[in-house]
Amino acid sequence: MSVENCESIYRLHKAVPLLIAEGGIDKALRLIHHLVEDVITEPLCVSQIFGSKKLDDLCQQVGAANLAKLQLRVNSNMTARSHQSAIIYIVTKIQKSGGHTRIIGDFIRARPNLLHIILSTELSGKSNESYWVARLSASANVVFEKAPRGNFQQRLTWLQKRLLSLRPQKVYLLNHHQDTVAVAALQPEMNLDACFYHHGDHHLCLGVYLSHLEHVDPHPMGYHNCRTVLGIENSYVPLTVADKGERPSDWPFLPNGIPTTCTAARSNKVEIPYFVSYLEMVPRILKCTGGRHIHIGQLTPWALREIRRGLKRQGIERTRFIYTPWVPSVWHALQEYRVDLYIASFPYGGGLTLIEAMGAGVPVALHKHIYSRILSGLDLAHPEAFSWRYPDELLNYCASLSSPALIEASRKGRIQYEQFYSRRSFQEALEAPPGNRQKPDSLPENFFVESDEWALWMERQINLRKLFFRTAYRTFRRLRARSG
Repeated sequence: MSVENCESIYRLHKAVPLLIAEGGIDKALRLIHHLVEDVITEPLCVSQIFGSKKLDDLCQQVGAANLAKLQLRVNSNMTARSHQSAIIYIVTKIQKSGGHTRIIGDFIRARPNLLHIILSTELSGKSNESYWVARLSASANVVFEKAPRGNFQQRLTWLQKRLLSLRPQKVYLLNHHQDTVAVAALQPEMNLDACFYHHGDHHLCLGVYLSHLEHVDPHPMGYHNCRTVLGIENSYVPLTVADKGERPSDWPFLPNGIPTTCTAARSNKVEIPYFVSYLEMVPRILKCTGGRHIHIGQLTPWALREIRRGLKRQGIERTRFIYTPWVPSVWHALQEYRVDLYIASFPYGGGLTLIEAMGAGVPVALHKHIYSRILSGLDLAHPEAFSWRYPDELLNYCASLSSPALIEASRKGRIQYEQFYSRRSFQEALEAPPGNRQKPDSLPENFFVESDEWALWMERQINLRKLFFRTAYRTFRRLRARSG
């Protein structure tokens, strides 16, 4: 059966058991994987569907069948021999700028005396091993293992064998959205203390409905969405960033009355179809402020060309736009550039970089997404943080910046960081039993959907040009994955 034959979840639900019965475990895994790929690469589906009980159930069926083929049996004797000093992290890929990579580092630092083993399926291409090794070179208790090259079933077999042989104290599942191997591997009969860490929280993500795993959400928006909308019994472990120091009090805001603004995000957060374009807004911000704008994070050559064309049209010197593909620490970079205002990425916000900005004492401006509270990130910031929906609101704010207002915004952002995102808050949540963890505050009623704008934006996505772009993008992702 080909991927093209399953154009609905209903048909997929019929096809997978037949494939399992025929020994087509690899094909079943690929079938589910490709379906999720199609959903997560469709902009209309973003922040609309977050999980699927049916798809998670199918992954579990495939995993159970493969485990039976291994002819291994989990019993109480194996449980008694478990390696109580090891923690396993199951990932799809380790990458230089991935948020989940930083999260794993936080978990490791919180338990420095334990052995930490990262098992990667490599389904989305090769991990950046050199970066990971360099980052944790001082930690002798960290081991990275990747699945051997092979098909999906061979990788699943490798992962299940490793889980059964290691018998760790705890397993954290931090899979990419479409990783069928990772989600199929963890079976109830393994009797492992396992946790699904919901970091892929604004797309359809496999694993959301695995009932035999503890479900952890890392921010208030996701916690309340999973609990009240999806009906999941979850717990909350806040995001954290190491404190790298406050903004020195003798650093003035707006030196010479000219602001420096900054945004930190990769292309997957700002080069997204939306009714407001980040690429078009950068020149407009620079024209409005007369200052500099720093972009931290990898952009495509096409995006850089669009920004520079906009600068030329506006008569703005190219040197006022500073492009830095990567920095070791956004926190330090914001301070080194003496940034006056951090403009959070849009249309997709970034939680960790927003927290870094607040911790560094940099005032923030957040985008209020036209239909998604999760994509906005408003609830991570302090209640009085500036937010905007339409371009004129941001431009007017940038034009009216004053030193006293920025000083106050800096102070409130730093307080928000210390109160909710410090290492202490993270450590306390991690050490508490899931049922005793502190719950995030209820979400304020400061968000509403701009339904007419949303409807028009959706209608504009249906044309041949955008269909060609989606097809090309999906092809690129599959070729990149095969290279691993």
